[in-house]
Amino acid sequence: MKKLYVLFPAFLLLILASFIHPPKPFTIQGVVEDAWQLPLAGAEIRVEGAKTSVRTDKNGAFKLESRDSCLTISITHANYEPLVGQIACAGATNRFALFVPEPKAEEEKDMALMEIVVAGQAAPSRANAKKSKQPAGVMAPYIPYSSDDAPAMNTENYDVIVDNRFYATNKEPLSTFSIDVDAASYSNLRRFISNGTLPPKDAVRIEEMINYFTYEYPEPKGDVPFETLSEIAACPWQPSHQLLKVALQGKRIPTENLPASNLVFLIDVSGSMDEPNKLPLLKSSFKLLVDQLRPQDKVAVVVYAGAAGLVLPPTSGADKPRIKEAIEDLRAGGSTAGGEGIILAYKTAREHLVKGGNNRVILATDGDFNVGASSDAEMVRLIEKERESGVFLTVLGFGMGNYKDNKMQQLADKGNGNHAYIDNLSEARKVLVNEFGGTLFTIAKDVKIQIEFNPAQVRGYRLLGYENRVLAAEDFNDDKKDAGELGSGHTVTALYEIIPAGVNSPFLASVDDLKYQQTTVKENPSASKEWCTIKLRYKQPSGTESRLLEQVVKSQKQGFDQASADFRWAASVAAFGMLLRDSEYKGSADYRSMIRWAQAASGKDTGGYRAECIRMMENAAAMAGNR
Repeated sequence: MKKLYVLFPAFLLLILASFIHPPKPFTIQGVVEDAWQLPLAGAEIRVEGAKTSVRTDKNGAFKLESRDSCLTISITHANYEPLVGQIACAGATNRFALFVPEPKAEEEKDMALMEIVVAGQAAPSRANAKKSKQPAGVMAPYIPYSSDDAPAMNTENYDVIVDNRFYATNKEPLSTFSIDVDAASYSNLRRFISNGTLPPKDAVRIEEMINYFTYEYPEPKGDVPFETLSEIAACPWQPSHQLLKVALQGKRIPTENLPASNLVFLIDVSGSMDEPNKLPLLKSSFKLLVDQLRPQDKVAVVVYAGAAGLVLPPTSGADKPRIKEAIEDLRAGGSTAGGEGIILAYKTAREHLVKGGNNRVILATDGDFNVGASSDAEMVRLIEKERESGVFLTVLGFGMGNYKDNKMQQLADKGNGNHAYIDNLSEARKVLVNEFGGTLFTIAKDVKIQIEFNPAQVRGYRLLGYENRVLAAEDFNDDKKDAGELGSGHTVTALYEIIPAGVNSPFLASVDDLKYQQTTVKENPSASKEWCTIKLRYKQPSGTESRLLEQVVKSQKQGFDQASADFRWAASVAAFGMLLRDSEYKGSADYRSMIRWAQAASGKDTGGYRAECIRMMENAAAMAGNR
């Protein structure tokens, strides 16, 4: 009996110890993958018989803590068959695979979205997964989900931009470049500034900032699709220099007079698009565009994720509810076979080509291609081949964190197209509603500008922006050389900073005289006041031979304050770009003076875009500590 009295307190102590110091829980880890053995982020892991649940991180990994060494779990993920009754145990990495559902005959619409077929190859389901092989070159997709200990990385890509330098007119009198109507850089840097950070230097393209805005340029007359304008005034950041503005105003064609459109919406529905500022914003944006369509217009919808498929055959613009329903039903998930999507979209556009009409693929993506043709070189060659069909390209960029600006730029440049970045619904309305004709209807293609400067008046010059649009002098007369497109009502503005003759400048380095030849300046009294001659070449949208235009620019003497409001606004925006880039050519420009120039030049501000830009300037100044 004494032994029982002795053992009983000890037993109680053991019980109390178990509550005070419970056993160390087991850690149960696992990975969820798709049929290609690519990680699936955002899959929900639920412990059966309990309320515990977690989600997989960007690597498809999950972790559970449990008093039991093994758990029974269920796994669910949008667009994949759920797994139930799965056993996961501590001491090993448990791997699970999810498959797309087997399609049913009565679910054609769902099949188009969930199991996309390209050239007879289906996205892997449970039935065909054993026969499927992982495609070569597959990379893990960017995943928006992240865990506390593994935050999503910023993988945005921008091509390096090196500011155009000054050239001595007596050595290099010709400046040649392709026009650029893109404005993606401006709305993208607005996104950065709105989020409280200054943009990366290489995200700032000055020409796209300037061309984001509309200008009060006169309409063209006659059969030429655009008007050419020029203006000269003092340079506000280099008092001894001058600024030359060269501008084009495209002919405005009323929407009701535009030819019939054959549009293919090519929409990225991969896993990287599963964020509020991506696919949901994309859907709302495209619905705005659908509202602009006429009965004679037709729209098809092609989507791509792990593969590509046609989810809506060409449908009349009169059937807006059907088009909007197809857009609304889109869901994101999987990897990103952008190359396959492009091939199918162009094939669809070619099969329904409207002769003399507006044939165009509208690509909406974050640019994060990672399956099949995905390298820049592969995508460029693919687009260059497809553009010969007479189908134009519009590229709409969405999202942040993995935005591939460099790839979007190349696709638009090589695809006879344009590029816009949609950071909010207001920008979507500007691009797809207010500028509907300019965005979607081309009035002139392969538009090139070549300027010959007169060394008697101009000692040196520098083109502001257009770094990735500069052409060799001989490219100007080469009709095989691709260049930019001009849309209905579009304006193009380019600024040159000029070092007048007789002005010394540290920007022009001395070069030894040539031994075997000599450069001489023609003595021509009639040309003595000519600053330069502007030459332009362009083709009709369906043409193959270019037409040449010429215009002489004569000396003008006016101060910066006497220049037109449009001139001063463009110069203010250029200064903003140089400050954001911390350019060596910014001279005396600072945020305070730049804001003052812009405020004085805001002029007629339809839509309030100039006022918004001034607020951006002020916010950037505060972030730069230079208000």
